[in-house]
Amino acid sequence: MEIMKIYELLLRISVSELEGKTIGLYFSMSSYKASAEFTPRLVEVYEKLKGKGESFEIVLISLDDEEESFKRDLGSMPWLALPFKDKSREKLARYFELSTLPTLVIIGPDGKTLHSNVAEAIEEHGVGAFPFTPEKFAELAEIQRAKEESQTLESVLVSGDLDFVVGKNGGKVPVSDLAGKTILLYFSAHWCPPCRAFLPKLIDAYKKIKERNESLEVVFISSDRDQTSFDEFFKGMPWLALPFGDARKASLSRKFKVSGIPMLVAIGPSGRTITKEARDMIAVHGAEAYPFTEERMKEIDGQYNEMAKGWPEKVKHALHEHELVLDRCGVYSCDGCDEEGRVWAFSCDECDFCLHPNCTLGEDKGTKDDKSEEQNPSKEGWRCDGGLCYKG
Repeated sequence: MEIMKIYELLLRISVSELEGKTIGLYFSMSSYKASAEFTPRLVEVYEKLKGKGESFEIVLISLDDEEESFKRDLGSMPWLALPFKDKSREKLARYFELSTLPTLVIIGPDGKTLHSNVAEAIEEHGVGAFPFTPEKFAELAEIQRAKEESQTLESVLVSGDLDFVVGKNGGKVPVSDLAGKTILLYFSAHWCPPCRAFLPKLIDAYKKIKERNESLEVVFISSDRDQTSFDEFFKGMPWLALPFGDARKASLSRKFKVSGIPMLVAIGPSGRTITKEARDMIAVHGAEAYPFTEERMKEIDGQYNEMAKGWPEKVKHALHEHELVLDRCGVYSCDGCDEEGRVWAFSCDECDFCLHPNCTLGEDKGTKDDKSEEQNPSKEGWRCDGGLCYKG
């Protein structure tokens, strides 16, 4: 987008205040929690950059519905804004294909778009992300890779004097005692229905893994709203936790980009991150997912491919009018017996219908969760919105 076209949309703002500068177009809504939480961080970065004499300006593009909310929000911001009634707000939102809030679009000194949204980079790197160029992001990516290579459990879980987690009796457990183990960081909350639904499956997998004398521990990281809710939820868990309200929760959420819960991050014995998708692994494979490595997933994949050898690719079944196709999937509910299945299903390409292989073929094909100890029997329960509670 050419600089003069942007200036044409920013009709009420003096061109002399923007020309030749790096401009951040800040799309925000005061009533939206994520925006309210991000604004103080952006103010901090903006004031530091201005204090260093950087040629940078921000323009608020408010999406508030009420002018009073707009005025109240602007009062806490040290930058410029489009007037509340200016229709350019909608034009800019459409032009930049706005899909999330907060969004900070960066326009370079030449008037061309440098980045569609640097909010996450601001949150993670602060002033270090300026001037938001491709070269700067490549530099930050290299720094991040180096950090990941040298990551230890202590670098993840220790912050100043906060060098412990808590056990069931409230006693402190030093983070150093967990070194050398596989650690699952369990981001969850009592108020979240998918979290409560996933918890029994996680407990089941945890107990089975521990019974095999594997070096595993789980650390609950709560998004609960008060101490009572935290205590109520934690008392049903057989593992450790960060204390409620611990300052490390915010930094861990940023580090692992937690946008929805439940989320399960696996840290290996070396202290390096194995995966941020351990929740899906547990949901589908249960205790068999341990130690959550790529190599283990390949082993499991090979086992399931072997299981399906000789099965027909397509079948007709009396319970459904359309042809059913053999398909790989996650966890699902069988429309034949209403029980939970996973990995393999015979499903319809035309509608939302699927059957267990054993319901389809009339034999025990080993994809129900109630078939054997090895297959990790358990029920996950209902899910909402894809099985996540999203922040907001």
